[in-house]
Amino acid sequence: MGNIYKSETGKQEVLGQYRQILARWPVENHQYEVDTKFGPTFIIESGSKDSPPLILLHGSVSNSFTWYGDVAAFSKTHNVYAIDIIGEAGLSAASRPGYESDAYALWLNEIINALKLSSCSIVAMSLGGWMALSFATVYPDKVDNLVLLCPGGLAHEKASFLWKAIFFSLLGKWGQLQTLKLVGGGNTSSSPSSELGEGLRFASLIFKYFKPRTAKMPLFSNQSLRQLTMPIFMLFGDSDQLIPADKSTNRLKQFAQQAKIELLPGTGHLIVSQADRILHFLETEGAVS
Repeated sequence: MGNIYKSETGKQEVLGQYRQILARWPVENHQYEVDTKFGPTFIIESGSKDSPPLILLHGSVSNSFTWYGDVAAFSKTHNVYAIDIIGEAGLSAASRPGYESDAYALWLNEIINALKLSSCSIVAMSLGGWMALSFATVYPDKVDNLVLLCPGGLAHEKASFLWKAIFFSLLGKWGQLQTLKLVGGGNTSSSPSSELGEGLRFASLIFKYFKPRTAKMPLFSNQSLRQLTMPIFMLFGDSDQLIPADKSTNRLKQFAQQAKIELLPGTGHLIVSQADRILHFLETEGAVS
């Protein structure tokens, strides 16, 4: 496992702040690790065991704090498992297997087996969306419903975003804020809420100390996408600066015609606070778990 932080001090500052957030998680929960051959994986479980299982996968340069504003709503109707992705800024192992391998599908399958789930619904964002697609194309029978928020793997990432992010990374705290604005689009300035302010401060801390992945998410083959037979709901921001929304939505529709797709106006790559939309889909159009 490589060092995914710029310093040990920075790592402890990020994880210390994360543990404070976890200590006041907005819904009653159980926090634990599941062992996998790729290292331990941290999970926050909430909701009733009698409810349908729902897995949450965040994006890159992040952790399960992504779901802080939505997890209470999800937990009312589902048994929720918010998973910290390996190799990211959470409490799971620092391992980063190559994208070209089948490691992430195997990793998620190990977790689902450890949780003793025969199948589940998945809500996943960006890099987590790529991992969810990787799993769903290999194990389609284990996915009841697939909800994707700006997922990777359907269209090539925009090269312009990488160059802008590199440039801003050289400009200190101001540059970090510009990168967050680039990711968030209209979302970073839309609400004065304390939750949003805390989210921006925590994201800025992660950007300051964390080493992001540099490899691009590979595209899924046409043959792989044809395996997506489950109900699918995909949301994209019309101002996404990282992944082209139009190309991604057109490609999914080509191979998964049952997919419901919505384009969110004035929204960048960061898509949050969508619990109502997602739950409506799961309850009215999704498959019963």
